[in-house]
Amino acid sequence: MLTTVLNFAQRVAEISLLGGIEIASVALIVYYIFAKTRAPVIIAGLFPNLNLSYRTSYLSKINNIRSDLLVTLRSSNEPKTQNSVAHGIGTQNMLELTPKSGQKPFKKLLDWGVLFPYVAQVVRSEKFDYRQVTEIVHNDVVLKHAIKQAAELSLREQRYAKNGHRLLTRSASGDQEGQTEEDEKVGTSYQAILRKQEQRAISILKDMGSTLNNGLLAFTSWILYKLLPCFLSGVVTDTKQIEMLKTATERSPGTPLIFVPLHRSHLDYIMVTWILTNNDIRSPLVAAGNNLQIPVFGGLLRGLGAFFIKRKIDPVEGKKDVLYRAALHLYLTHALKQGHNVEFFIEGGRTRTGKPCMPKGGILSVIVNAFMDGSIPDALLVPVSVNYERLVDGNFVREQKGEKKIPESFSKAISGIWKALKSNYGLMRIDFNEPYSIRELVNSYNKIAREDGNMAKVYKPAARTLQHNQSTSSLYGTDVVCEEHRNLIESISRQVVFDCAAATSVMSTNALAFLLLTRFRNGAEEQILAEALDDLRNSLYGCKDIGFSGESSQILAYACDLLGSGLVSRTRDENGRLVIRAVNSVESFIELAYYSNMLTPHFALSSILMATFHSLLPEVENKKAAGVSRKKLMDTALENCQIYRYEFILNKPTQVLESLLHKQLDDLLISGCIRSETVPDDLPNAAESRRLAQSLAADCLDDDDDDYLHVRNGESDEPQLLFASETLQQQRYICEVLAPFAWTYVTVAQSLQILHRNSMLESAFISFVINDLSSKVKRGSCIYAESISTDSVRNCLKLLEKWSVIEVCNQQGMRLISLNTLYEMSRESLNTIVKKIDAIVPKFNSSYFHVTP
Repeated sequence: MLTTVLNFAQRVAEISLLGGIEIASVALIVYYIFAKTRAPVIIAGLFPNLNLSYRTSYLSKINNIRSDLLVTLRSSNEPKTQNSVAHGIGTQNMLELTPKSGQKPFKKLLDWGVLFPYVAQVVRSEKFDYRQVTEIVHNDVVLKHAIKQAAELSLREQRYAKNGHRLLTRSASGDQEGQTEEDEKVGTSYQAILRKQEQRAISILKDMGSTLNNGLLAFTSWILYKLLPCFLSGVVTDTKQIEMLKTATERSPGTPLIFVPLHRSHLDYIMVTWILTNNDIRSPLVAAGNNLQIPVFGGLLRGLGAFFIKRKIDPVEGKKDVLYRAALHLYLTHALKQGHNVEFFIEGGRTRTGKPCMPKGGILSVIVNAFMDGSIPDALLVPVSVNYERLVDGNFVREQKGEKKIPESFSKAISGIWKALKSNYGLMRIDFNEPYSIRELVNSYNKIAREDGNMAKVYKPAARTLQHNQSTSSLYGTDVVCEEHRNLIESISRQVVFDCAAATSVMSTNALAFLLLTRFRNGAEEQILAEALDDLRNSLYGCKDIGFSGESSQILAYACDLLGSGLVSRTRDENGRLVIRAVNSVESFIELAYYSNMLTPHFALSSILMATFHSLLPEVENKKAAGVSRKKLMDTALENCQIYRYEFILNKPTQVLESLLHKQLDDLLISGCIRSETVPDDLPNAAESRRLAQSLAADCLDDDDDDYLHVRNGESDEPQLLFASETLQQQRYICEVLAPFAWTYVTVAQSLQILHRNSMLESAFISFVINDLSSKVKRGSCIYAESISTDSVRNCLKLLEKWSVIEVCNQQGMRLISLNTLYEMSRESLNTIVKKIDAIVPKFNSSYFHVTP
């Protein structure tokens, strides 16, 4: 009896504080929904004999006491008091769509779905069989082999640490008995290490595995239907895109869908799942960083499909974690075999700058490998574009200024949710792009390689059959990854990011921030800004999807309200006219750049061409007669594109970069930003003919190190491209697009002098560059406060490492950078690099920008 009581007491004591927090959190959410929605009214109407007066009065008293705290919380059924604009044409707000509530085949005389539309929606949505794969992975022979391999590596490391650089050998005295005892100790040690690795494998799978289930999906969907309208005016998508996904699923029922969104917010994790769940599409397993394994929310994400991956797979640089890599590889492979859809963020993490990051191909390589091995017949990649009018996560100003990121925690999540519920973040836009088959992608890239005559780039899966045992030490599925496989993964990943960026809808805040940072850095009257917004919308028509509609003046007022007075100010001048300008602070410019950079990739090629053109113009007395040959402009622009290779993806792998540059140049000629000596009467038709001729004459470079293909142009009698003084302001606006990035790059190049005969921690060098940029901004020598960006500094360092200007080595987990021997011996070589990068900086002090039209 006493033992039973003690056991019961022990079980009660084992209820952790974490469990109490989880219960309290769920109770708080349920209370909030009950108190702030129509639930009490509906219950009172359904059960008139049930006395709820004491409950409603009690809730009323509580709400009165807490009115100061909850005054800004809005009911999901109440209209917004703030001004709003209509979302894009052809789209619908998913918060208002409940197709399962009160509609056929459920429409009856008294259908409860009419009274409870959100409950009916989540209950009547199609349910799927989400099989757990953790046990399957644990029993896989490949994982058991990886456990043994990890144990052997661990034992070898222990023996090496104990005996230094010499291997264990037999005793010099030839004592066989002593050797036997030593062998027994080694055997015992190996068994202990093996058991430890087995336990570690179980722990890895437990921490990694998802617990996706229909119950939590339904409950969370109902919660989101209630809470999202409190801080979002809408979650907008195109219903035709949803039908496209359903059609793709019906045509290939055994083919998994691989959703690949660009990552902007932590809200991305659940929003794609929420939309798919409520449209009868199987919810995916979502790759999430293990930094999100925080109390309550980690378990919630796990139940919604998240499987957690370490942010850094290998704990020590240059030393692979064999067991973890094998577990992750097998988990993904078996998930695909079991019919799961998968979602992962190809950038690896949230963008800190607002523009797409360079892709990371680890998870994509596993999926392609599963197709190549025949584990799955095919997979459909679905690029997903996500955008917010105002970012729910706040901003990344601290990190861009070089300060450390505040790690995720339970308290931070709670405070973030509470802040969000009291705020308005406008619209969220999600676009599902047309799926494309991995099988067709592989065949297409191989076809291009064959047509180019470069058979070395053709990926041949048959070559991998020589390896009988599947690799456990590489996410790519092979111990030594062939170069063709790497090229294939890089090509697919770059195309996905390019397509996602091209399909991302332009929100009202993107347009306003872009205009304020490129055309009106000193502000402008509302009417002038509205006219500029009209021009921008016209220039984007047919090229980018516009996520807003309505009068430009109303859109400006709406966007200013969303961005807030901390970023945008609205004042009256002496004539009473409203002037809109960016708040003059480093922090506001960096945050505005986040929204502006959504449009930057679209104008990147034009900006490179325009800045290159001005840098090549000769200094002559008659400026209107100054000109540059088309060939020289193209060649130099291609070199300048290489400088931005780690900043932007300027073209798809299947596109020829020079052809795109020619197209952009023709557009600049049409717009009058550049003049030609001989302008044909029908310039658009002439330009189209030239593009067609160039595509037919495309000749790809044989240099494997060149990421950008271009067309060889042998024309020598081309007319000169002349300076156009009439459109000088428009030319400056185009140059302004990439000017902040150029300033960052040239500052990094100039800072290389401190590495002369001196090695430095990479983090210390980045801090030095950021401080130098901050000083330039403070002095006024650099007018772009948004050039203070650690992301761009790191991208420039990658470029310099690619050019062999610097060397990067790892010592005890720290990255050290130093100059390459050539640049260490010659400072003149460094000056050459500075001049090369300085060529992309727009020369606004040049006399050409001061010509009076």
